[in-house]
Amino acid sequence: MKLDFIPLDKLVVSKANMRFGKKAPDVSDILPTVRSRGILQPVIVRPNCAPDGYEIVAGSRRFHAAKIVAEERRAAGDATPEPMPCAILDEGDDAAAIEASMIENMARLDPDEVTQWENFTRLVREGRKVEDIAATFGLPDLTVKRVLALGNLLPAIRDLYRKERIDAATVRHLTMASKSQQKAWLALADDENAYLPTGHQLKSWLFGGQSIPVKHALFDVEASDLATIADLFGEDRYVADADAFWSAQNAEIEARRAAYVEQGWADAIVVPPSDHFSTWEYEKAGKRKGGRVYLDVRATGEVIVHEGYVSGKEARRIAKAEGSENGTGQKAARPEVTSTMQTYVDLHRHAAVRAALTGHPAVALRLMVAHAIGGSHLWRVSPEPQSTRNDEVRDSLDNAQAEADFDERRRAVLAVLASPPRNRP
Repeated sequence: MKLDFIPLDKLVVSKANMRFGKKAPDVSDILPTVRSRGILQPVIVRPNCAPDGYEIVAGSRRFHAAKIVAEERRAAGDATPEPMPCAILDEGDDAAAIEASMIENMARLDPDEVTQWENFTRLVREGRKVEDIAATFGLPDLTVKRVLALGNLLPAIRDLYRKERIDAATVRHLTMASKSQQKAWLALADDENAYLPTGHQLKSWLFGGQSIPVKHALFDVEASDLATIADLFGEDRYVADADAFWSAQNAEIEARRAAYVEQGWADAIVVPPSDHFSTWEYEKAGKRKGGRVYLDVRATGEVIVHEGYVSGKEARRIAKAEGSENGTGQKAARPEVTSTMQTYVDLHRHAAVRAALTGHPAVALRLMVAHAIGGSHLWRVSPEPQSTRNDEVRDSLDNAQAEADFDERRRAVLAVLASPPRNRP
């Protein structure tokens, strides 16, 4: 590569340039600088078939700005436009020219994916491999594959994507559509009164309402010769024949159910897609306590295994039969705290919490709302008297510091309300 100054009339925009064939670019941001300082950064060119002519592979905007300034100066009487500083590539290397154009334009502003596809496709035709393109532009191989996958879409769909009338999720699902499905989808897009599936709704539309990811298969999909459809971005695969999938999936589910029974579980139950296994309706139980295995089958083909559960009713029956937590069959020992002592503890604890909450009204309010929403039996509008028929406990409570703190706060509130102090209920 060498540097030289080339007259404007010897330059044209190359077909290898990313912006070739498009309308004149907006150069309003660089035009003031070109008017005052000229072109400072060389454009990249290569020789073409015209005598002493060159074509610009990178720098189209600078070239258009220079032409505008030249016309302005010609109109002002200066007929000698400044030549362009140029970096000259070797002749004939189309791939290098395309790469030079893309590198410069992608460094300035990422082009849309359709423009990337057009240029990546040209590089592939010039012999570049996916990994070569990825290394040149510092992109993951998967990103290049995603862009090249757009070539499997109809031009009309690519045009909608370029104009941002459909999003990336819709495009990704359309890459799984056959050409006839793409045409049918475009017909819906042209019909103002028709429902146009997009995003995840499009996936259901393509698969007739049931899209089953291959990753949920319990069997070897490759060995089964099951037909699958992959999005051309290389991320997801789906089952083409739902009936064939469920036939193989159900056979594997039954085999696993039998295996769990052989392992010593009381039973293994298959929960069909129409039902749902709710863990809160069951309790954990080991093999020795009659625990079962539940295979929860989802409509998407996913199977979630829950090992060691019994129903809540069975869990209570087992606990009653055991008689105690240690399984001795003996009745539970009577608590060491008497009912009077328990009342003493409960009332003092209630008084302490109530007094503490007066200093944290936000917590008290949240607690009140939680009780009200949850339908707690502790929530009532009427005051709840805290009392006991035991004289000693009552005297102890009356002299408690918590009660004194609460009474002080209560009197302060009554004073604000201009209400005379009353005896505590």
